[in-house]
Amino acid sequence: MEKELEKRIEELAARCEKNSLVTATGFLTMAEQAEVSAWAKRLGDATLHLDGGNPACERKRAFFLPYWLAETDFDPAEYIRALKVTAYFGTPTHRDYMGAALGLGIRREWIGDFWVNGDTAVIFCLPTVEKLLTDELTQVGRCTVRTSPIPLADVPVPERKVKKMTFTVKSLRLDAVAGNLFGLSRTAAAELIRAGAVSLNYVQCLHVDAPVGPGDVISIRGKGKGAVTAVGGQSRKDRTFLEAELYL
Repeated sequence: MEKELEKRIEELAARCEKNSLVTATGFLTMAEQAEVSAWAKRLGDATLHLDGGNPACERKRAFFLPYWLAETDFDPAEYIRALKVTAYFGTPTHRDYMGAALGLGIRREWIGDFWVNGDTAVIFCLPTVEKLLTDELTQVGRCTVRTSPIPLADVPVPERKVKKMTFTVKSLRLDAVAGNLFGLSRTAAAELIRAGAVSLNYVQCLHVDAPVGPGDVISIRGKGKGAVTAVGGQSRKDRTFLEAELYL
């Protein structure tokens, strides 16, 4: 974990325990979330809760909840806002929306996911930048847009497009699974792992023999991301059946 992030979450956790108040980071990448989750195992009375405004969000804020607040009672609507953006006479891309938001002087950690669907998009953000985005986000790419708040409960969940796969591996190690998942030879997958291009559960992994199991997410820089969904039985040649999804 980067020193700055580690120092920040230590301060937030300490403040939560001392003052019995909810504290939170900005929106974190999935790799940062994994690191914070590992660090949080050392927490005392505070509870770590990750939330991006919707269960399907990738970028999430790390909330530290005091002893009196259960995760089931936590309401993210107080700490995360959603904005609906409608474009006219065009279909801006994710990059267009990102550039337009950052062009307003907004830092990346102040905004979460951008969900783009044709001529509309949903942006998750901190409450402190909701008004700025609502008032000033009027142009995205070459398109005029209208930006307005939308309750978190009313945000439509995007359908994730995946390619379902079934294959066998000799052993449940990263190079074997990644190779099959991305259509690479085991040797090519191993080279990418050693080069630092492969992440396991959003954390860079340099070990070709790292164990892989159900629910694990594998990504290769420049090639995409996928996940193991199930591990089955053995073939006649003593190979293990795997079911997986490649995100499109």
